[in-house]
Amino acid sequence: MTGMGVEVGAQAARSRALAVLRIRSRALAVALLPAAAAVVLIAGGTTGHISGGHWGVTRWIVTGVAVVVLLCAAGIALFVARARPAVSPTVQIAEDSAPDLYRMVRDLADRLDVPAPSAIALTPDCDSWLEDRTHRAQSPPAAESGDDTEGIRSLAGPRHGRLPVAPVLVIGSPFLWWMRVGELRAVLAPVVAGTGPSAHPDIAAARRFVRGLDAAVAVAAEPARGPLARTVLAGAGWVTRLLLRSCRGHAAEMERGVAAAAAERAQAVDYGVRIVAQEQVGLAYAGWDRLLTRVALPAWRMGRWPSRLDAGVVAALTELSRRDRLAEGFTSRLGERPACDLLEEPGVVDEAASLLAARLFHGGPAECGPDWAPVGWQEYPDEVVDRTWRTDAARLHRVLDAQGVHVTTNPTTRDVDGPTLSRVLDHLTVTAADTNAAPAAPGGGRPERTGAAGPAADPADPTEPAADSTEAREHHDDEHEQHHHEGEDGDDGDRGGVGNGDGDEGTLGTERTATLAAGLSAELAREEAAAPVRGGGTEQTGPDRTLWDDGMLPLFPLQPPRSGREILADHVTAMICCAAMDTAGAIPGLDWLDGPTLLINGERAADLTPRVLTLIEDGDPTPLRSWLHHSGIRPEKPVRLV
Repeated sequence: MTGMGVEVGAQAARSRALAVLRIRSRALAVALLPAAAAVVLIAGGTTGHISGGHWGVTRWIVTGVAVVVLLCAAGIALFVARARPAVSPTVQIAEDSAPDLYRMVRDLADRLDVPAPSAIALTPDCDSWLEDRTHRAQSPPAAESGDDTEGIRSLAGPRHGRLPVAPVLVIGSPFLWWMRVGELRAVLAPVVAGTGPSAHPDIAAARRFVRGLDAAVAVAAEPARGPLARTVLAGAGWVTRLLLRSCRGHAAEMERGVAAAAAERAQAVDYGVRIVAQEQVGLAYAGWDRLLTRVALPAWRMGRWPSRLDAGVVAALTELSRRDRLAEGFTSRLGERPACDLLEEPGVVDEAASLLAARLFHGGPAECGPDWAPVGWQEYPDEVVDRTWRTDAARLHRVLDAQGVHVTTNPTTRDVDGPTLSRVLDHLTVTAADTNAAPAAPGGGRPERTGAAGPAADPADPTEPAADSTEAREHHDDEHEQHHHEGEDGDDGDRGGVGNGDGDEGTLGTERTATLAAGLSAELAREEAAAPVRGGGTEQTGPDRTLWDDGMLPLFPLQPPRSGREILADHVTAMICCAAMDTAGAIPGLDWLDGPTLLINGERAADLTPRVLTLIEDGDPTPLRSWLHHSGIRPEKPVRLV
């Protein structure tokens, strides 16, 4: 039995679909009611049964109202029919580029006794779903159903002159690289099983109606050009929103029924393997999120996009398996055949998915260019890490120059040519004069200190530390040690890859420190405003063509804007890393879980961030200077900047 089975969920989904269709029928009946009344009046006047008195005037009024209502109904119906439903941005996979993958999905559909998906596409996300692309604007014309359809081919063979009935199977690209073939088949079983209920005429019609209403509401919400267009769209939007609210509950229950039916049908296929594979789904999601935020994001900010993100997920999760004792069993899986072997050219697909991820999560251009070039993992330390640190350090010294800060604030030290780390340390250090000049805090506590925005911090603010600088340093050191011993894969941040402090807004040591943080924030804002708008290029065509434009990107920003404290800590850390590379022979590196990292004598410098935070928050350079001396870094030597 193919298609709808006898599952309870399938029957519930069909009943809900009929409820949605009844709402559509009622809307049609309301639109036809004035026309029916006009027909009755015209027929009565023609036969002489309704004549005389005011019936003639009434007949013309009702006929006019019927014509207006029919025209409005026809316009709204055309508006809903032409509104293009949203399509997920994906990378299309042609059958000739992944015959083994198509064969596996076809065999899975046969085992589940459901129709096979019409095509397969990949998305840079850890999820899989079925997507209906039967809208005429989302399917190629019949004349182009051959080799020019960019891989959208039915698993059951070409359909000349007909729109595909089965939905498209969208697979998360990290799954293909991290999961084994058996695990991927088990995870996709409930998804593919959903093609059975989707093929039922009532459910398909209800879904088309709801998706059309949703698309029409989105179109009506867009800003119109003229007052007439705004008026027309406002009326059409009100009607479509009313219909969408009426059928929203039934549509949600219908989808729950479809999911329940698919899950029930998929229990007969690889159920035991699916339980184990679900652990890999969560692990892949964690690795993908960490790779994007810690590794890919710094590269995107530098105008480079890693071209092998999916391969990086495997490296990141393998590193996690090495560090985490709970994940020791995962390494034994790596000897099995990975699901990416089902692709003929996995490198090409990985590159396309990586570019799409950069566009969705960062708003990068659709094509490569001089300011938007791919970067391999071997070139990442030099192309991304080194350039990022030197760019940030150069920005730090530009702001210091703009604020009139000398090369060194120590009168006993002779100025040297070139930017030095000592200049930054001396500027951020809280001296005795700064302490005496600061107003006393209420209650005899510590002096109030200015924040990144300039005004003094509220002493009652819970973010204001009540301990002295020694206790603050001990707190930072204990926090780092806790993260370090609980697992090096903990959240130790992306500030140069050398550890991370709190992400909360904190207090800064002196007014000079707050002014420097504000200056860096303003300089970054000016650079972003002066940068050319990324985007443009030739958009991809075919069923995966999307409606979002460059103004809407990124669709899924990875991180909120950084605070002044975080920006200052990033720039100070970058300056320290530059000094370490130029005076102590350190090199930039890449940690798969934490991103850019500093390697001193081949070992990762993972204890720098607490000392940087002590400097910018408490104005105490002692822990940092001790660390610099122990690492052989000379802060008085000039460094090379971008």
